[in-house]
Amino acid sequence: MSDEHNYIAGKNPLFETLEQRPGEIEKIFLRDGLRGRDVGRIQELASSHRIPVSRVPAARLRELTDERQDQGVVALVSPIHYLDLHDWLDEADVSANTSLLLLDEIEDPHNFGAILRSAAAAGITAVVVPKHRQAPVTSTVFKTSAGTAGRIPIIRAGNLNQAILELKEQGFWIAGLQAGSATPLWEMDVTVPLAFVIGSEGSGIRKKTLEHCDFHYAIPMHHGVESLNASVSAALVSYEWRRKQDTTT
Repeated sequence: MSDEHNYIAGKNPLFETLEQRPGEIEKIFLRDGLRGRDVGRIQELASSHRIPVSRVPAARLRELTDERQDQGVVALVSPIHYLDLHDWLDEADVSANTSLLLLDEIEDPHNFGAILRSAAAAGITAVVVPKHRQAPVTSTVFKTSAGTAGRIPIIRAGNLNQAILELKEQGFWIAGLQAGSATPLWEMDVTVPLAFVIGSEGSGIRKKTLEHCDFHYAIPMHHGVESLNASVSAALVSYEWRRKQDTTT
């Protein structure tokens, strides 16, 4: 069994998690050829909660878990509890010193862990992640975050662009990091609730997401350097926000 992930095996444990804590399930693996009423029910529940399901050979299931009685069913689960955006917004006291990091498909667990660590250290209010094409919280993320993955709220949204629209309705202004923007990061306005979008490691912020941004900030760079690692960018954004907050209060 890989020590990088957490898995549950067997139909009954999976049904219990699907019915009581579906938000903890990242992905379900079913053995090739497995059929029956239970399988249909698993697929129905997974679809209703937008949980991806993959068919894999029996050997792959044995690689995932040491459990021999897996019954052809294994699920990857998160070691932390994700918050629902609507629930968080219902409880949040949104003000000028409220800040979020919105991660636009960060798939490297080391980057994800480093981002959580910087966000927690700088006092960022919460981190929002999409449900798909996003690294789950694994032991690697926990280790890289130095344990902060369990301290800063992590909100998971089914669709990041929809989440942005909902945040705007609640008074948030959206700031995207974009190379070549005319506005340097140091000129950010911290007198309003801010949500900073951090783009993926390869392609940055997606075009549609960028269109939803109210501000476009760039990190000034020299010597022909075009971009920075996503976790470094997130750290700079988090601490510049913290610095300006401390000097304006």
